[in-house]
Amino acid sequence: MYLASASPRRQELLTQLGVRFEVLPAAVDEDPLPGEAAADLVCRLAVAKALAGVAVRPAPGVPVVAADTSVALGAELFAKPLDQADAARILGRLSGRTHTVFTAVAVADGQRERVELSRSEVTFRTLAPEEIAAYWRTGEPADKAGAYAIQGRGAQFIADLRGSYSGVMGLPLFETARLLTLFGCAPL
Repeated sequence: MYLASASPRRQELLTQLGVRFEVLPAAVDEDPLPGEAAADLVCRLAVAKALAGVAVRPAPGVPVVAADTSVALGAELFAKPLDQADAARILGRLSGRTHTVFTAVAVADGQRERVELSRSEVTFRTLAPEEIAAYWRTGEPADKAGAYAIQGRGAQFIADLRGSYSGVMGLPLFETARLLTLFGCAPL
C-alpha cells in the first residue's frame, strides 16, 4: 500500500498498525472553498490526496491512504501557521477554549474510494503570551494545523481531550484500520 503523505507523524501512526507501506506524497490545493465547513474540507482533501496518489503510484491496483486535518473554533478554521505572528494569533484564539480537530482518512485503489471522519474536542488551558512565544521558538508549531502538536511539547497546553488522540495527531487509527480492512489490507 501507499501513504500519500510526507508527514512523519502519519508514517509513525500507520507503522503502529503493522502494515507495510511506501510513501508517495501527493500535492493538492488545500485552500478551503468559500463557506466550506471543516468536516467537508478535510473529507474533500483526503479523497483528493488519495486520488492524486492513485494517479502516480508505481503499482496499479495497490491502495493509497491519505489524510487531512483541520482545527476549528466554531466556524473559524486554523491551518498551519504562516509565521510566528500567525502562530501567536492561532494559539491566542485557542487559549482557554475548546476547539474541534477534524481529521479525515481516505483510501482509494482506482476502482473505489472511501473516506471516514474523526472528530475530537480539545480544551486548552489559558496560555500566557510568553508561553506562546517560547513554544514558537521550539520550532514545533511551525508545520502543524492549529499551531500545536499533541504528541510533543504542545501536550502541556491540553486540559482535556474527548475523541481520538491519533486523530488529533493526524491519522485516526480506528478509522484507518477499518478502511484498510475494507480494502484487503487488514492491520496485524
